Amino acid sequence: MDYGYAGKVAVVTGGSSGIGLATVQTLLESGARVALCARTESRLNDVASVLVRDFGKENVLSSAFSVLDPDAVNGFAAQVKERFGRCDLLVNNAGQGRQSTFANTSDDDWRAEYELKLFSQIHPVRAFLPMLREAKGSIVVVNSLLAYQPEPHMVCTSSARAGVQNLVKSLSIELAPDIRVNSILIGMVGSGQWLRRFAEREDQSQSKAEWYGALARNKGIPLGRLGDPSEAASAIAFLGSPGASYITGAHLEVSGGLARHI
Repeated sequence: MDYGYAGKVAVVTGGSSGIGLATVQTLLESGARVALCARTESRLNDVASVLVRDFGKENVLSSAFSVLDPDAVNGFAAQVKERFGRCDLLVNNAGQGRQSTFANTSDDDWRAEYELKLFSQIHPVRAFLPMLREAKGSIVVVNSLLAYQPEPHMVCTSSARAGVQNLVKSLSIELAPDIRVNSILIGMVGSGQWLRRFAEREDQSQSKAEWYGALARNKGIPLGRLGDPSEAASAIAFLGSPGASYITGAHLEVSGGLARHI
């Protein structure tokens, strides 16, 4: 599907796997030039080589660093400016969830989780803000349904995700009318932790589709399956596109109906 990104430049954090990588591919397929970053250099280099092969070196820029390092993020923004001259879309995708209850979450764990969830947003927004403002661009945040529907075994992450959602709304007001800011709220998507859990399943005879299906039924997902990263990527591409030009401060749930709040 063409989302209208010809001539545009997108930046995707956490872009070497899962939803981030699917988003990079979707945006490239829609005509964007894309800069992606991730922490693990070896994996990022492997991914970047495939992207360069498929979409051309002139359309891909990659850099390995942590978005928690503000100097590294600022350096990446300078690279994007030098290479592509602009930034029309920032997709903040970095950061995985922490499984813990209130009782077994230490002060250090709370601090680390809040730093990861909030500063993985703050640093890229701050670094790319001048280019986004100049381009009248868009920010899309990959957040979790946990922001509105917390799980008791993920109390720390759920709380931090709610803070991220508050930040999205605040930024959508402060940065208007030049920059739109939206988020997607993902439910259970078949990447990351679920792929690892599938590999460690008790019944090794189960196919991925069978295991995911059983998991979806157990969790009460109305569509009866886990989401695919490409489906989250499609939602991100839409929210950042001209087709969503009158949408800001909003969230789009990509959960297969798992959301129970109204």
